[in-house]
Amino acid sequence: MSTRLKNKEEKIRKVLENLTEEMSKGTVIIVEGKNDVRALRTLGIRGRIISAKTGGKSFLDVVSEVEDMKTREAILLLDFDRRGKELTRSLRKHLEAMGVKLNLTFWKSLSSLVGTEVKDVEGLATYMETLKRKIGNS
Repeated sequence: MSTRLKNKEEKIRKVLENLTEEMSKGTVIIVEGKNDVRALRTLGIRGRIISAKTGGKSFLDVVSEVEDMKTREAILLLDFDRRGKELTRSLRKHLEAMGVKLNLTFWKSLSSLVGTEVKDVEGLATYMETLKRKIGNS
């Protein structure tokens, strides 16, 4: 069991390292809320992160914020639940229409690794701590 958990933890860590590398190129990440931003910072992710649902922002405010940044590429890293998937579809449609290249690779990778164990980006930091503790106790 500990080997399986260790492999999962290593794969998630690798996805996060790749995310950090992508961020170093100036790519912006779009998440749902401020707790998602906090979790990514805890996991060592630095760079520009836009929170889609903070401070009463409307959907159009988020689209405008991305447009104002004049970014050519954005990483969508919204929650893994139904509402997160719906917001991902909506943002994808609007941002691609503006010519922004969207990267869903990190979302797909993390979603497949955590399955139903984590429903949101906010839970990733705690999940990683739990994995490390379980590996350490094995």
